[in-house]
Amino acid sequence: MTSNLISRIGAIRVTPSRFFGFWLVVAAVLLALTSCSDDLDVQQSYPFTVEVMPFGDKITKGETVELRFEIKPEGNYKNTLYTIRYFQYDGEGTLKLVDGPVLVNNDRVLLESKTFRLNYTANSSDAHKFLVVVEDNFGSTPWEQTFEFNGKSTDDGGINVQPINPGIITPISR
Repeated sequence: MTSNLISRIGAIRVTPSRFFGFWLVVAAVLLALTSCSDDLDVQQSYPFTVEVMPFGDKITKGETVELRFEIKPEGNYKNTLYTIRYFQYDGEGTLKLVDGPVLVNNDRVLLESKTFRLNYTANSSDAHKFLVVVEDNFGSTPWEQTFEFNGKSTDDGGINVQPINPGIITPISR
């Protein structure tokens, strides 16, 4: 039986179409076997930025400045968690999440929303400088921004502007 099979194979005439057809079938089978994977690639970590609303740059002792933030990720993965921490370089003050805890210097606090507000209250009349860092739970590049507030004095240099009473204004008739 084996010799019969070998004699039949030897009797087949190899034409160019049969030759290339055979290699095309072999390539297709190899491609089908190597390209399939049971692993599902789900991207979990997305780069993000943080937008900060404008704020005043001067502060006096006992005054509070509100800082508004919004985290803008490039993608959306519902299990992403964000944390915030800060480090104070100059001045004395407290940083507090509105509707949340007072932040401790260099301790991470979980953010409950992508939109949040911080209140900074100055405890001295010096200049204030601190770094705010927002990170996600996947270890991607953290967002950092330094905030600086100059101490402002209650005296603005002695210039006092008084409005001038223009008197009675009468409309011009035509």
